[in-house]
Amino acid sequence: MAQTAPLPLIPLPREVVRGARVPIANGVAITHAEGADDAFAASDLAEGMSARRIRADSAPGGGRYRVELLRVGTARAAQVMRDHKVTFDSAMTAEGYLLLADSSATHIIGASASGVFYGAQTLKQLITGTARNATLQAARIRDWPAMKYRGFHDDLSRGPIPTLAYQKAQIRRFAAFKLNVYSPYYEHSLAYSANPLIAPPRGAMTREDVRELIAYAAKFHIDVIPEQEAFGHLHHVLKYELYSALAETPHGHVLAPGNPGSMELIKSWFAEIDSLFTSRFVHIGADETVELGRGQTRDRVKAEGLGKVYLQFVRDIDAALKPNGKRLMIWADIAKESPQLVTILPKNMVAICWDYWSFNGFDRCLKPFKDAGMETWVAPGVNNWSRVYPYNAVALRNIQTFVRDGQAMGATGVLNTNWDDDGDALFEQLWYGVLFGAAAGWQAGESNIEQFERSYGRVFHGDTTGKIDDAQRKLSAAHAALVQTNQSDGRNELYWLDPWSAEGQVVSAKVRPGLRQLRIQAESALVLIAQARAMQPDLREVAALEAMEVGARRLDFIGMKFQFADEIAQMYARASTPINAQTIEDLNDIASPLNGRINDLKEGYVLGREVYEHAWGNENRPTYLGNLANRYDNAAQLWIQRSDQMRAAIAQFRRNKTLPSMEQLGIPRPAPVP
Repeated sequence: MAQTAPLPLIPLPREVVRGARVPIANGVAITHAEGADDAFAASDLAEGMSARRIRADSAPGGGRYRVELLRVGTARAAQVMRDHKVTFDSAMTAEGYLLLADSSATHIIGASASGVFYGAQTLKQLITGTARNATLQAARIRDWPAMKYRGFHDDLSRGPIPTLAYQKAQIRRFAAFKLNVYSPYYEHSLAYSANPLIAPPRGAMTREDVRELIAYAAKFHIDVIPEQEAFGHLHHVLKYELYSALAETPHGHVLAPGNPGSMELIKSWFAEIDSLFTSRFVHIGADETVELGRGQTRDRVKAEGLGKVYLQFVRDIDAALKPNGKRLMIWADIAKESPQLVTILPKNMVAICWDYWSFNGFDRCLKPFKDAGMETWVAPGVNNWSRVYPYNAVALRNIQTFVRDGQAMGATGVLNTNWDDDGDALFEQLWYGVLFGAAAGWQAGESNIEQFERSYGRVFHGDTTGKIDDAQRKLSAAHAALVQTNQSDGRNELYWLDPWSAEGQVVSAKVRPGLRQLRIQAESALVLIAQARAMQPDLREVAALEAMEVGARRLDFIGMKFQFADEIAQMYARASTPINAQTIEDLNDIASPLNGRINDLKEGYVLGREVYEHAWGNENRPTYLGNLANRYDNAAQLWIQRSDQMRAAIAQFRRNKTLPSMEQLGIPRPAPVP
């Protein structure tokens, strides 16, 4: 075997020597030597093969390619390692593995069940093609993780609530890329038996859901760590009158420290959490408590200082929950606001430093905790919140640099994050950032973005053309076309904004120079996805491709809306000042039900709703969807009303050859054409 360019694998293994490609047209015989854990790894591997129409079971012979799962310490594993002249050292013990694949067989050797399982996941990625066209990339791999904890933090409280079936699908995919932590985020979406008012009907995880998910995740070596906000971000609890007395400010979002009812509520919640979740960790949140000191604690904060009041409540929570035996995790906001007070925190807490936009300066959060002898994790983000599609150019760079610096400063874990701030985020749009986060946490040092971008489509979707990778780049370029106009990026507010409103006119002036490039990039992404799917009927993770298409269509519609709003204004101005021989043609171009610009915008929102609802149904419960459907309907209705007004204007023109003024119709004066 000879070393060459990196293989398209996510994460990249520590040590790889590439061999030749091996046909496996006759199928694969998978055997294992240990108990239930390795039997599960073998079964999961076989299912992955079967999904690609590759025969896979434990029956040998018939020219079938052999795969053997082994454990360090057995005679068989020792013999294989001698034959291949490789070693298994102590750094690999917890989760590392050897993968030794040549023309006759693949041997996967681990010291633990998770090590064997992760080796099997890498083997899946070494296989290209389906059925009788399948081949395996031979390789000699020694691999182990850089960070002990590699997780994803999933917002379950700001709109979408996934089905249990979808959460299981998430678990399978997380594990396939060697994540070992899943952290669901709750504000009000965990159904507590002692506090049944809080959770929305059919919009929360039940006790049965939790138990089933934890048991399922354990098979995939994933620890489910709950986050229940226990200080701030609790408006959906405190808006109820039964809980309003606990709020720092009336019906606000921060629990009032010192109010006895606050601690009683916290103890009640976490007693139930303790009875459900088996993880030794529990996350209490406690970030962004911006209302603290403005209400019930005003006098106390004036006397003692904001930081001390905040920290004392955190210490009180720790003392109250200590009998549960859990290790508490907390968002590390205090390091930025009052780093000198970090030493007051209980040393056994895990401080999670979050930063979703930066590419440097992370020591400001990490160093105070490191100096205090506390364990830290880093929390970058996938940059999906309030956007029609994640801005991956920022997300990947943030993940890359934050995890790199976290490793250098001794952080033991990475907790990549998503947030659903506008309630309409699709998780299926996030896998690009999720997989890069998985790679960054497993790989040592700085993960290579360009290498990842070349590997993603092949590894996640089975795309051998590179078109899916190109489509992802096009979507980042579409975002960049808006950034270059000083209008941030593809935010949801641009999608919903009326371009003829006062604010819409201000925004129009900013985005106008980038609209053509925005649309070209978004439409090119749609073309590339369609071409990839047409050329390769066996592409995997089709729901993620559909969610990509939703994002591309929404980005394109942002451009179309502002362009067409300008064109309508220009055409009406030309038609009415003065009225001329082309007037009726201009009016028809504006208002025709067949090809008028106003109808295009109405149809854009109607189509947007249709594709969005389909993508939503791939992953979420129906709860909350009506809030989003209403926005599409209202936006479409606005353009229906404008169509009716324009048709009335046309009727007036046919009667007496006059037209309402632009001001009467609410059409702004057109911008000068460059």
